[in-house]
Amino acid sequence: MAVLALAFAAILMLWAAVLLAFAGPLSARWREPVLRHPVLIIESDDWGAGPLVQADALSRLSALLQRVRDRSGRPAVMTLGVVLEVPDGARVAATGGSAYHALPLADARFDAIRAAMQAGIDAGVFAPQLHGQCHYWPPAVMEAAKSDASVRDWLTASDPAATEDLPSPLQTRWADASSLPSRALAPEVIQQAVVAEAASYQAVFGSAPQVAVATTFVWNEAVETAWAQAGVETIITPGRRATCRTAAGQPACEDATMLTGECSLAGQTYLVRDVYFEPALGHTPQHLVERLQTRTRQGRASLIETHRFNFLRAQDASLATLEAGLHAALTACPDLHFMTPLELAHVMNKLDPDWIEFRLRPRWAAWSARLSEIPRFRRVARLTGLALPLAWLGRAA
Repeated sequence: MAVLALAFAAILMLWAAVLLAFAGPLSARWREPVLRHPVLIIESDDWGAGPLVQADALSRLSALLQRVRDRSGRPAVMTLGVVLEVPDGARVAATGGSAYHALPLADARFDAIRAAMQAGIDAGVFAPQLHGQCHYWPPAVMEAAKSDASVRDWLTASDPAATEDLPSPLQTRWADASSLPSRALAPEVIQQAVVAEAASYQAVFGSAPQVAVATTFVWNEAVETAWAQAGVETIITPGRRATCRTAAGQPACEDATMLTGECSLAGQTYLVRDVYFEPALGHTPQHLVERLQTRTRQGRASLIETHRFNFLRAQDASLATLEAGLHAALTACPDLHFMTPLELAHVMNKLDPDWIEFRLRPRWAAWSARLSEIPRFRRVARLTGLALPLAWLGRAA
């Protein structure tokens, strides 16, 4: 018996050591709010200044979203990550490519796009958020165009440009990726750029931006500080902050990780968008449902990332897949709710008991479902046997 007792004590000490080693991420996931209801938000980027065919796509999306309603009768919500300018190709070409000129979203050529956006906002199905003055850093694109004919042709095209056609590194706004690895922008330059884009956003939508999402998810603390001063109170993230592009062009130089509900140093609420759903790339309704169910078990909202290109290049098929996915989500989770990111941030900050779970057993079950995402924890827990009691406690909860 003494040997068994010693062995059991050794196991408990081993488990305690494992829990202590992972105390930071374990406690962070315990502090992360647990939602009482499944929540789904479609997050769509790149809308605004650009191809004129967006107007029709936006109108069709608005009609689709209005047809799909949760049990409270609220229609599905899609955020629009708004881009506020593209190059004025004719004017750039007139300079021989030596000077950048912008074609802003406020231009009359984009009247139909703005009208379609506003109609969806008025219908309660579109929620605009700041994606950037442009989906690139203009000096970086101008520099790259000196040696890249395809970028030069993109800059000087007569029709409003599609930023998806730029090389991926150049689609980054908050770093100079004209050559790789990228270089950081000066904080004062970032500050000036954010002031300008916030003014452009207000001119189009009549209010300051409250939610922001960085292009290509590359940004830094200086951007967050400037956003806060401009009125941004919620930041959409992938759960980590990349601040540069590597020599291979990949987002990197991660200097922070975050969970939904955590705050930036500037005081904004972070939300994590980690469900990727691109119908034009073959993602199916079942793909959406499976990830919704996983996030629901974790007590988290499902922020579904999708991009404009789906609804411009394969419009009919992508619309059909999105609608089927939303109906399948409602079937799989009858208590599903639609809301905006700003509303989600507010209920978390207020710890609204109608939305936030405080009972121990549901919180434990959600926490247990979050543990497998912690790097190396699953393997260590399995090797030490800790996975068994945690799994049992999770099921018991």
